[in-house]
Amino acid sequence: MVRSLLVLVLLALSTPASAASAEEKAVLDALHAGCAAFEKGDVAFLEGFLADGFTLLDSSGNVTDRAATLAEVRAREPRYEVFRNHDMKVRLYGDTAVVIGITSVKGVAGGSSFAADLRFTDTLIKREGQWRIVASHVSRLPKPAPATKTGAK
Repeated sequence: MVRSLLVLVLLALSTPASAASAEEKAVLDALHAGCAAFEKGDVAFLEGFLADGFTLLDSSGNVTDRAATLAEVRAREPRYEVFRNHDMKVRLYGDTAVVIGITSVKGVAGGSSFAADLRFTDTLIKREGQWRIVASHVSRLPKPAPATKTGAK
């Protein structure tokens, strides 16, 4: 009897963690798909992924809305060769997720090549079973200092 009760308690305690892990994975999968869409210029996907009212606070401090973001993707300006999120941490609050991480981008903008690592905070909401991004804030990470020679005279 005690053993059965203990098993039931352990199962009950493990279920929310499993559910949270599944939701965290769903959030990360949505963000990875969003990155791929920016890289490929997939406007159709982004029209569904960027929620109404979406705002982006970019690394220059500019605020961009959903329409402007979609216009950039349509124009392929900038054109991304690499757009990857990594080192992400997800915090869930019901049907809202806050994700912090790093985005590595490489491409061409205005005829000039660029490459950068950006720290980001994304806010997503779950609507009709799908995670959609409502806000993103990015800050450029400083470039690592060049290595110095030690012991040289």
